[in-house]
Amino acid sequence: MTKIHVAGYQVNLFDISFFWKYLEQLDYSTLFILVDENTEAHCLPVLEKCNQQKLNYELIQIASGEVHKNLTTCKIIWDALIECNADRQSILVNLGGGVIGDMGGFCASTYMRGMRFIQIPTTLLSQVDASVGGKLGIDHQSLKNIIGLFQNPEAVFADPIFFKTLPGKQLKSGFAEVLKHALIKDKNHWQELCKISKIENLKSWDWILPKSIQIKKAVVENDPLESGHRKVLNFGHSIGHGIESFYLNATMPYLHGEAIALGMICESYLSFKKNNLTKDSLSQISKQFLREFDLNHINESDFDKIIAFVQKDKKNKSGALLLSLLSEIGNCQVNIECQADEIKESFRYFNTLIS
Repeated sequence: MTKIHVAGYQVNLFDISFFWKYLEQLDYSTLFILVDENTEAHCLPVLEKCNQQKLNYELIQIASGEVHKNLTTCKIIWDALIECNADRQSILVNLGGGVIGDMGGFCASTYMRGMRFIQIPTTLLSQVDASVGGKLGIDHQSLKNIIGLFQNPEAVFADPIFFKTLPGKQLKSGFAEVLKHALIKDKNHWQELCKISKIENLKSWDWILPKSIQIKKAVVENDPLESGHRKVLNFGHSIGHGIESFYLNATMPYLHGEAIALGMICESYLSFKKNNLTKDSLSQISKQFLREFDLNHINESDFDKIIAFVQKDKKNKSGALLLSLLSEIGNCQVNIECQADEIKESFRYFNTLIS
């Protein structure tokens, strides 16, 4: 097992059986496990198989998907905790992807002004992203994570054994965040990742998961409340979240990683125009994301609607659109002001790539 110490807690990698042994060391009143219909069917049996101690728990199930990451679902979780007499000595285990981790952690942190929670991220995206940083939240009025707080979990247990339960599309979605970590901090790692022919056929994660988590850990510990440098992690997300929010209720909405991949192409173009990223680097980044993801043309008539979501991004200030842009592969700078017309130009650049 690999252990990565993050300020305030520990990320335990590659041995999910240790989760149950860890619980035996804790003093708690009631154990709750939060799942959706997918993780109950596919991930809970993997976890339960390791429960040699036969520890008891109460199960809370919610509906899957970003569309349910809202106050209505939070009420279901809070009601279940109340009905089962959860107290401040109870523990909520969030078994699932980013939606489960974000929302479960948010509900635990606000229940009785705070009960402990443990994250068991089951997707690649949640293992390399949500497992570090203590960001919790829900969507409201179609705005991503607009209601939330910072609160660290008791511990994180991440094991690629759960990747076997994922559709290939979900695995690729998580790979977008892995690529982002390399783009903002490690050129050599980026080059190694670009050599992977098919992420679905990858045999070992022992050189990817720890590296990606270590990159995020270094950024987060330097700026835990996102007052400055931590915003480098927002690369691709200002536009990506706008794309994700706009298409949230579409027939075929973008997965988070797909939207962020599109956002990183657009923000790489802005990096080229405004922050000295070379044309060769822009081309390399664009080709890599287009090779990995099936992305669709953006209708010109939708540009303003998407930008309306971008304008509500939490990193903006006094109406100014502040983006994190690359100066080169492996180096990112924050708070670079961009205009709406420049973002539209980046959409047009993207459209030329897939036309």
